[in-house]
Amino acid sequence: MDVTRVRPSLYGEIAHGLGFWTDRSAVHEAAAQGRALQLQQLIEGGAAVNIVAIDSITPLHEACIQGQTQCVRLLLGAGAQVDARNIDGSTPLCDACAAGSLECVKLLLEYGATVNPQLFTFSPLHEACMGGNSDCVQLMIDQGAFMEAHDCHYGTPLHVACARQHYDCAKVLLSAGANVNAAKLHETALHHAAKTKNVDLVELLVEFGGNVYARDNLNKKPIHYTSLGSPCYRCIEFYENTPLSLQQISRVTVRRTLGTRAQSKYISEDCMELD
Repeated sequence: MDVTRVRPSLYGEIAHGLGFWTDRSAVHEAAAQGRALQLQQLIEGGAAVNIVAIDSITPLHEACIQGQTQCVRLLLGAGAQVDARNIDGSTPLCDACAAGSLECVKLLLEYGATVNPQLFTFSPLHEACMGGNSDCVQLMIDQGAFMEAHDCHYGTPLHVACARQHYDCAKVLLSAGANVNAAKLHETALHHAAKTKNVDLVELLVEFGGNVYARDNLNKKPIHYTSLGSPCYRCIEFYENTPLSLQQISRVTVRRTLGTRAQSKYISEDCMELD
């Protein structure tokens, strides 16, 4: 089990169940539980801040997955390795994004955390989308995160956002120029939205140029994953039978042409407001 992708509040419970506690140092404990004073005393006493527990988890990982900003600051100030990786390859930045701790993310970036780790599949941006943390998604994009980073199982961050029904994250990605029709085994984000029966996501994706006719590796269109007559079915059926207006086509074309530049002030205020 990849404990770095588990909901933060369950992390300690799962770790305890697997027997991790006996392999963790006092520094790990203080960092995870936000005991900043104790952590400072341990550091001043010469405790190693880069000591690893089972699965190569460092105290910085622990502090980030729990969103313990003060402890993160103490560890980084004491020389904690900002890009340390656990056995799954996750960095503290991944954990902070998963936890939705914007302040921890900012601290890590200040200390030079790598936004796009090399030879890494599930990126910090994926983690932010998995957790539904749209503020972290925006910050990572602002820092140059690859929106088309591809995980062999999950696909792109947009796939993750739609599979988990995180509308705000999907909107941030699309507004920044993410490829709405990026495919994972020919499966698009629109397929995910259809599978989750999320009409709002379907409408958002179509607004940004999602292809309702796209077929996955099973030769199924998004509508094939909906129930006949359901709201989601009727929504997709409408888009299949109703050609886009010239206004919609123009908006999609502008976004597709500009890519990540579509998020600029000029575009968002002057070109996107065509309705």
